[in-house]
Amino acid sequence: MRRVADVPRIPRLRRDAHKGDRGRILVVAGSLRMSGAARLAGWGGLRGGGGLVTVATPDCVHALVAADLPCAMTLPLPSWRGTLAASGASRARAVEADAVAVGPGITTEVGSFLRRFLKGLDKPVVLDADALNLVAREPRILDAFEAPRVMTPHPGEAARLLGGKIGDRVGAAAALAERFRAVVVLKGMGTVVCDGESVYVEKAGNPGMATGGTGDVLTGLLAARLAMGVPPFDAAVQAVHAHARAGDLAAAAVGEQSMIATDLVASLPAALGEIVEESPGRAKSGESDRPGRGFRRGRGRGPAGSY
Repeated sequence: MRRVADVPRIPRLRRDAHKGDRGRILVVAGSLRMSGAARLAGWGGLRGGGGLVTVATPDCVHALVAADLPCAMTLPLPSWRGTLAASGASRARAVEADAVAVGPGITTEVGSFLRRFLKGLDKPVVLDADALNLVAREPRILDAFEAPRVMTPHPGEAARLLGGKIGDRVGAAAALAERFRAVVVLKGMGTVVCDGESVYVEKAGNPGMATGGTGDVLTGLLAARLAMGVPPFDAAVQAVHAHARAGDLAAAAVGEQSMIATDLVASLPAALGEIVEESPGRAKSGESDRPGRGFRRGRGRGPAGSY
């Protein structure tokens, strides 16, 4: 398997760029008990570079989510017992999007919604959290669509998907990539990105990131990179590295013990700035905006932002 050590660079925005150029993201997330997951994933998409972010969430928590995301659009969907009702799948599918993220905080009681939502999906999708738990129970749910998929399990979710202990992390990520025909982001210290042919292991990050909501931020961030047209493996490497570096910057600002997920959101601008092309000037109108390669993992310093 090919080992990848370099993080693909992010091209500078063209001077005449508009919102559509920066990608349209749909985040499907949240439930009555976990409205924060929708908000954090939305912030990840916004800070990850998305031009237009729509967060679709159950109507029972819509007001909370909308109030926290003034820079995003929100879509209230019908709910049942605080979770997404199947009847809302068509409304979510009607949103114009270049990439989709689904799973944070949705609970595992939304099988009917997901079956309808995923059927025939033709946009790159990030599957996270409760969406992965449903896939572990019903693997054939993924047969309903052929769009590129990125799966972002933590070790417990990976074990459920594989039906046993994961053992070697690289081997587990490779097995998941082959089984589900996906780019796999196996989270944890030394996050592994694997598509079955190439593998990347992140060196940045710290134990302060082991707190609720940090994975939701990564989900939105990854969807933003996909929405920009970055190939799934490269998008995952960019997102994982920026997320880990944001964690290190946040630790420098607030300490590992006190770090919370919103500290990562605040540090994402500086972390992403580290992997933007270092060209002398901004790209001119019409120049290629495809991501290049060549940024080697590092531990450069930068100030944490404010949230």
